[in-house]
Amino acid sequence: MMANKRNGTLYIGVTSNLIARAYQHRNGLIDGFTKDHDCRLLVWFEYHDDLQDARLRELQMKKWKRAWKIELIERTNPRWHDLFDSLA
Repeated sequence: MMANKRNGTLYIGVTSNLIARAYQHRNGLIDGFTKDHDCRLLVWFEYHDDLQDARLRELQMKKWKRAWKIELIERTNPRWHDLFDSLA
């Protein structure tokens, strides 16, 4: 999940290369929602071995209430730090 700030706009997406995709979002290299809403902070992620499982999870989470998404983030990242540097 990408965000523009703590408790701000959230973006949920799937990728097969998290480091590259997060870098693109952080630097505004991808036109669309994340660039329009300045979602540059990687605030939560999970890995899946199977891309279809990841896509299913994405669709499931996009239907969640906002409060559930925030709770998920704050369970492991209560200060909404950018997790990008923890990937390398």
